[in-house]
Amino acid sequence: MSTLYTIINIAFQVYFWLIFFYVLSSWIPGLRESSIGVAIGRIVEPYLSIFRRFIPPIGFIDISPVVALIALQFIQQGLFVVLRMIL
Repeated sequence: MSTLYTIINIAFQVYFWLIFFYVLSSWIPGLRESSIGVAIGRIVEPYLSIFRRFIPPIGFIDISPVVALIALQFIQQGLFVVLRMIL
């Protein structure tokens, strides 16, 4: 059971850091358009687009990734609670 928790935790942490890197890459010219930036964008953009539909940018600042990261942490904790109840 602890192996399952570890695998899920690692998966969520990797996804968290991918989103974080993707957001930071928007501040560095050309990084998001690089092959790594495009690959990460394909992974994280479907999740981020959910939040962008409901949270408009404030001026030039897009806060939807912050909400997405917080939601990701809540999803992870909720999944752990459900797994504890099941297993």
